[in-house]
Amino acid sequence: MTDFQRHILQGIPATLPPKAVYDPSVSHAPKRKSILTKEEEKLAIRNALRYFPKDWHIELATEFLEELRSYGRIYMYRFRPQYPMYARPIEEYPAQSQQAAAIMLMIQNNLNPAVAQHPHELITYGGNGAVFQNWAQYLLTMQYLSSMTNEQTLHIYSGHPMGLFPSSQNAPRVVVTNGMMIPNYSKPDDWERFNALGVTQYGQMTAGSYMYIGPQGIVHGTTITVMNAFRKTLPKGENPQGKVFVTSGLGGMSGAQPKAGNIAGCITVCAEVNAVAAHKRHQQGWVDELIDNMPSLLSRTKQAIEQQEVVSIAYVGNIVEVWESFYENDIFITLGSDQTSLHNPWSGGYYPAGLSFEAANKMIAESPDIFVKKVKESLVRHVQAINKHTERGTYFFDYGNAFLLESSRAEADIWATDGISFKYPSYVQDILGPMCFDYGFGPFRWVCTSGKEEDLLTTDQIALQVLTHLRKEAPEEITQQMDDNIKWITEAAKNKLVVGSQARILYADAIGRISIAQAFNQAVKDGILSAPVVLGRDHHDVSGTDSPYRETSNIYDGSRFTADMAIHNVIGDSFRGATWVSIHNGGGVGWGEVINGGFGMLLDGSEQSAENLRKMLFFDVNNGIARRAWARNKEAMQALETELARTSSLKVTKAHLVDDEVINYLFE
Repeated sequence: MTDFQRHILQGIPATLPPKAVYDPSVSHAPKRKSILTKEEEKLAIRNALRYFPKDWHIELATEFLEELRSYGRIYMYRFRPQYPMYARPIEEYPAQSQQAAAIMLMIQNNLNPAVAQHPHELITYGGNGAVFQNWAQYLLTMQYLSSMTNEQTLHIYSGHPMGLFPSSQNAPRVVVTNGMMIPNYSKPDDWERFNALGVTQYGQMTAGSYMYIGPQGIVHGTTITVMNAFRKTLPKGENPQGKVFVTSGLGGMSGAQPKAGNIAGCITVCAEVNAVAAHKRHQQGWVDELIDNMPSLLSRTKQAIEQQEVVSIAYVGNIVEVWESFYENDIFITLGSDQTSLHNPWSGGYYPAGLSFEAANKMIAESPDIFVKKVKESLVRHVQAINKHTERGTYFFDYGNAFLLESSRAEADIWATDGISFKYPSYVQDILGPMCFDYGFGPFRWVCTSGKEEDLLTTDQIALQVLTHLRKEAPEEITQQMDDNIKWITEAAKNKLVVGSQARILYADAIGRISIAQAFNQAVKDGILSAPVVLGRDHHDVSGTDSPYRETSNIYDGSRFTADMAIHNVIGDSFRGATWVSIHNGGGVGWGEVINGGFGMLLDGSEQSAENLRKMLFFDVNNGIARRAWARNKEAMQALETELARTSSLKVTKAHLVDDEVINYLFE
């Protein structure tokens, strides 16, 4: 048995480890604002100490209060494991259940410093997307997973492993919830308070679901979005080469933008205020060039336009200054967006113009009310600059980060003339909704648990063969989607997308996902792949998420503010064979603004896996198509008819369309 395996099996150590030394070389979460009363601080300490024996309480109580007041949270740094954190090959995990071993692999990938945004605070991306609240929860969860059988289920409450309960072989091995608040307690300050108390957490989408695979997870969706945005904007036959795409954010999710711009074939200018994040993406090869001053950025961008280049540039500075300076210097922006973490505007998700990164972080901790005021002022200025560019012909879209929502709350000039809608569309309304989600296309992903690059390359070839075959029979309305995905998977390895685990993402519909998964399962059975494959997806998908300003923003029957679809999705997946399932409050658009669910499934080459993947993947996609068709989305209605003709056991309530004259007559 290795030292790593012994540490996993041990859980909470038998002897108190030494106090940790704060490591300034690692990117740390900003200090959260002090929101607890003295009595609540006492409760937070009491809550934290319950993980440990009484003999340690006096020493740890002092330390935990120090952490709470220094960082706004109790992370229990002392208990952070000293072994390297990364996704090991599945056979290296001590486990009685191979399914549990796969989950351990995925947890460690989410916390890998090469993947995670703030690894020592257990935050994977988005500024607050946590895998666990503290290191005691990590240690206990890994210990439970190492000892569980295939007739037990681990239930995790917002990072806290409540325990192993008897279940059945076909039940999920893990059920995860994150931030599931009573609705009236789901405001931003509620998250600050209850998270500081240690009783809930923000799981983002794939962070708290153990399904994050680094920026690649969003590169494909961003590539599709950018390519189709150019298709909507440019004259027919004109390509994006030499055209400028301006955006911001180089963190976990947003770090994908420059790579996507390169694949789409344009000039990408992406601003990032955190120099460490910008340099990290540059070192990883996700962005071509770094520039830290405006004169150089202006000069380099003009040169790229003149020479019709395909290049990505990271500007270490504030995005507002880019929009303003490009306008003043007559640099035409063809596409514009934003991917700062505006779902978390007051705690480091958005940095206001006029403040340095360091000064802003200090203000968050020491003068949070002033910081809120600065953010709102900056958003007003940000929107003013964008409006000037759109008057010149720039196509601007909200990239689902709550940019329009928070700008409206800041009273920026963001409303359309009807006073009800926003001036600019969500990318889901204009692009991903009608072109992908309504047809069942979404971010299907897989991880090779061997950790071998050759296995990943084999899966790429298998997926390519399946898609090429399906393309021959594809209905005309989805041929563009099929072609884009075939091009993507053909060039995936060349684009060096892997960070952390050997993983891949591919937009596919139900028949595509099932066909690819069946081929993977057979390849595991035949030994073509050397180890099992984990299937999953982003929650940002056809069925998994109810989010009125993003995933379901193109639902127009009034139901976009309901969350029935996401709840049915996770429950339905759980009894159709998912290895683990998750449901969260909060995601990329904010706490209280979205309910989203996810799953993971281990393909081990067995007949049981083959049966599970057919049932679960079919429901996971078609649940959303049925809801979108009931909302009268034209594309979803077409997709539903195709599936009803193909699957005799599927019966769905269909919407009867109403002529406008019938409704108008009533109100004349």
